[in-house]
Amino acid sequence: MHRLQPIGNGLHTDHPVPGLPFVDDTHIPVGDPAAVEAIGRHEEGGTWGRWDRDGSAEGAWLAFTTDPIRQDLAWVIRHHPEHGRTVLLIHDKDASPWHSNWWGPQLLFRQGGYWWDGTSWYRPEQVWDAASEHYDRRPAKAAITITADDLLDDNAHPTGGRILKVANLDLDAPLPDQWNDHLALWASQRPDDALPLPRCVVRVSAPELAADQLIGVPEMAEIGGIAASTLRAYISRGESDVPPPQATVNGRNLWARPVAQDWAEQRRRSPESAAATLSSSDDTGLPVGAAELRQRLARRFFGVLWERPDWRKRWAMRHRNEAAVQEVSDELAWSVAADTNSIINPYDLAATIRHAILDEFTSGQELDKATDGKDSPFYGIATPVAKTLDWLIGHHPQAAHHVIGEIIGDAERRLDIPRDVSAASIRTALGLDGRLPRQVRLDFLERVLPPKSGH
Repeated sequence: MHRLQPIGNGLHTDHPVPGLPFVDDTHIPVGDPAAVEAIGRHEEGGTWGRWDRDGSAEGAWLAFTTDPIRQDLAWVIRHHPEHGRTVLLIHDKDASPWHSNWWGPQLLFRQGGYWWDGTSWYRPEQVWDAASEHYDRRPAKAAITITADDLLDDNAHPTGGRILKVANLDLDAPLPDQWNDHLALWASQRPDDALPLPRCVVRVSAPELAADQLIGVPEMAEIGGIAASTLRAYISRGESDVPPPQATVNGRNLWARPVAQDWAEQRRRSPESAAATLSSSDDTGLPVGAAELRQRLARRFFGVLWERPDWRKRWAMRHRNEAAVQEVSDELAWSVAADTNSIINPYDLAATIRHAILDEFTSGQELDKATDGKDSPFYGIATPVAKTLDWLIGHHPQAAHHVIGEIIGDAERRLDIPRDVSAASIRTALGLDGRLPRQVRLDFLERVLPPKSGH
């Protein structure tokens, strides 16, 4: 979300983004979300609008619309019953992603992604917590909210400010000088019932954001464990999720040290970094398990191709023909297909499938209780689980026969699920997601599943 950059502040915003110009939004009904949506919705297309209720508070909502005058621009609005309204002018192409990402507690974003929930400030969200499926919230220590009232001193003169019109807005124009003058003009045009200036948030101040505490590319790269040239390449190509800088001074990007440390932590926690800890010490680049499998297969293939005298002769020139190569290929393929249990133990996999399907059945029961309370004729099994069971049947049918019986028995004893329901669940899942030929699957299940009740 904080990577999307606004162009200007709406005149009716309660929380101006520092440095951005103020743009007249009186042609947009910023207080009526349905009307905002209606502006952008037309049968001829080319524009778009939408509004949704926001679950952060009762009465909260967010909306966006393409600007009716400048269709390359759009307005995004977020209303909170306690903390007021944010109105921003953005590029129209960013409207939908901005709207989609502007959910949850993040009411405001400032200084490269620091965000405010109405009470506290947090650092940019970078470290993903897979267990909770949310980014880890990391408070900015000793953060202080700077409001419009704090900035409007005797040096701020509304006569030096300007409210721009969207029709003649120059997107390439430099940002306003003496921004506090523009802020003073905005403040002077606010209605009496607007959010009080001491509650209008402009920016955040914190020790980690002090100018003498910010770091540049060399220090950022060192914290991330990479070369400065690599970091510059990441930034220029938009790679490696490098966070936006907290400040740019004379063209030089600067970051808060804790933001750099969070970025480095997320890099260490990434799937690629975790996989690197399992890289083998040889030159194959394979994980240690795959490298060990390669060595085992290499020894087996060498034994087939060289250590058996009847096969070694096939390396002679007169035996190098298509039929001979096909025979060798078939032998090598058979030696692997006949010994897949050296790659993964089928009974270990079967136990995993049993627990997964019983968990699916438990979830199905909970859903039944939460809806009409009636038991379903069968329970859904997630596609990956069904595919794995299908693979086990096709490669290790005896292990599959054993585990299907265990699943049905455990479901009956532990979950009080009738055998017919478990059988129907397995039959349906394999029919939908399995790859085995239909008749092969039916013949196998006819021998494995228990007879229907009453038979």
